[in-house]
Amino acid sequence: MSQNAPKPQQPQQPVAIQIQLDDDVAQGQYCNLAMINHNETEFVLDFIYVQPQQPKAKVRSRVICSPRHAKQLLVALNENVKLFEQKFGTIAIGAPPEVLH
Repeated sequence: MSQNAPKPQQPQQPVAIQIQLDDDVAQGQYCNLAMINHNETEFVLDFIYVQPQQPKAKVRSRVICSPRHAKQLLVALNENVKLFEQKFGTIAIGAPPEVLH
């Protein structure tokens, strides 16, 4: 056997990731509006809380991710909404609120 012969590739094993969740992050942020913007390299997701009868709203959290991660999030969210609706029934959605820039 030649020393230059390529070695057969071993399948990659998934890597276990340990995720840390700080206490303040674990409390979460309630949001009732999301706005999404993108360019060719990233997606920006703004999670906003709109108070009833108030003309101003505040961005509570901004998540910036790659297009690949945005699509993975879309797939995961779609799968979870389907599971939720199978268990609890159809989620009704209304018209989105009018947003002024």
